[in-house]
Amino acid sequence: MLESLMKGDIDQAILWLLAVAIAITIHEFAHAVSALAAGDDTAKRAGRVTLNPLAHYDPVGSTFFLLFGFGWAKPVPVNPRNFRNPRWHDALVSFWGPLSNMLLAAILLLLARFQLIPSAERLMALVLLCIQLNLVLAFFNLIPLPPLDGSHIMKAILPHPQSQMYVRFVGQWGMFLLLAIILLPRIDPRLDLLGWYLNPAISFFFRIFLGPL
Repeated sequence: MLESLMKGDIDQAILWLLAVAIAITIHEFAHAVSALAAGDDTAKRAGRVTLNPLAHYDPVGSTFFLLFGFGWAKPVPVNPRNFRNPRWHDALVSFWGPLSNMLLAAILLLLARFQLIPSAERLMALVLLCIQLNLVLAFFNLIPLPPLDGSHIMKAILPHPQSQMYVRFVGQWGMFLLLAIILLPRIDPRLDLLGWYLNPAISFFFRIFLGPL
C-alpha cells in the first residue's frame, strides 16, 4: 500500500485497504465466535464478536500490515480454562481463524468460476486480491510457530510428552525461527522458505476449485 500511495495509485491503495480489512476481520471474528461456542465469553465481553473491522484493528500491527504487507490484527482475548475441553477447543478456536479465510477464498473462487460476480473491473480486482490475501493469511497462520495459530494446533495434536517438548522448544526459539523465515529471503532470495511453502499450498488450493492452472 505504501508503494501505491507513493506512486499516487489511490485506487490500488483502496483495494488493498478493503482486502486487508475483510481478511483480518473474518479471521478474528471466527476466533471470537468459536471461542464463545466452546464456552469462553472473554472475546464477547471484549466486544470482539463483531464484523466491525475497527474492533479488530491494532494501531501498530494493522497499520504495518496496511503499509508494508506484514503485520497483525488485535489478538482476540481467550481464556482456555473456560473451554469445555481446554486442549482440543484451544486447537479448534485457533484453527477457525485460518479456516475462515480458506472458506471465504473458496466461496469467492466458486463465484468467480461460475461467473456470479459482476464483471466490473474494480470489483473483480478486489475479489482476486481478497482470494490471494485470504489464502496467504490462512496458510501463513498454520505455520506451527508462536504466536501463529499453527502452534496451538500442533500443541494439541502431539502426544503429551512430545507436546511438552514442543512447547519448551518453540517457547525458546519459535519467534527467532519465524523472524528468520520472514527475513531470510531479503538477505538471499534462494532462502525463501516461506515462498517454498506458500506457493505450492496456494496453487493446490486453486487447483481444487478451478482445475489445473
